Order: sequence, then C-alpha cells, then structure tokens
Amino acid sequence: MGDNIEPGVLSLEDAINLADEMDLDLVEISPNAVPPVCKIVDFQKFLYQQKKKQKELKTKQTNVVVKEIRFGPNIDEHDFEFKLNHAKKFLEEGFKVKAFVFFKGRTIVYKEKGEITLLKFAQELEELGKVEKMPILEGKKMTIIIAPKK
Repeated sequence: MGDNIEPGVLSLEDAINLADEMDLDLVEISPNAVPPVCKIVDFQKFLYQQKKKQKELKTKQTNVVVKEIRFGPNIDEHDFEFKLNHAKKFLEEGFKVKAFVFFKGRTIVYKEKGEITLLKFAQELEELGKVEKMPILEGKKMTIIIAPKK
C-alpha cells in the first residue's frame, strides 16, 4: 500500500478506486507473490527512486583492471627491470598485474627458468602487492597474478 494507507488485501477494483481517490498510481511491486503485491504511490516518484537506488549500487561497484606483462624464458636483466618498474607503477595505481612467461616452440624446455623469473618478479614486488595465484603452466604460458596491497 501507500505511505498513509493501512496494509491489507484488497480486490483489484477496490485498490484502483482507492488510488484514483488519492490521485496516485497503483504500482505492482512483486507480481510473482500470491496474491501479487501492489503499492499506491506517485509512479514518477517511484521511477526516480528506483533509478537513484540503481545509480547508488553502481557507484559502490569496483572495476578490477588486470594489466598484463609478458616475459620470454631467456629474459635479460635490463628488460626484467624495465618490466618490473611498469608493474610497480600498475600496483601503485591499484591495478592487478598478470605476468606470464610465453614459451615459443622449443623454449618449453626452459620451464624452470620461467618459473624462477616469475618467482623473482613476485619477490621484487613483495612490498607493493601480494601473490594471488602462484606460477602455473597452462599450455604454452606460465602465469602468476599479483594483487595490490590495500
């Protein structure tokens, strides 16, 4: 029912007549309930409040952005440092970092090098982020995920 109306079960005709007397609208709130739940309100005000609630829920949501960094199994120290600096910047901005070593062709025999590279990478970023997912080999990629510390 509405704001100043006693809640109760009414027939459809009675509810429509009551809404007309008050110059308001009869709005169906829960159509699947038995009997269906309706409310006597100003429909425009009702729509405005619904939009306001949805907007409020939307602002509370957070988008998780994942930045990717790609390594080769035989990465040079300078390249490693360069990519490490990018990862530090990403973590400081609040993004997750997904680092992976991509094995091309026969480089798959260097799985240990790839794992060592990713663990070293995680160790260097220890003060900025925490490891969410340890290195796992998935096909031709070995992946690690690091989330920023709050």
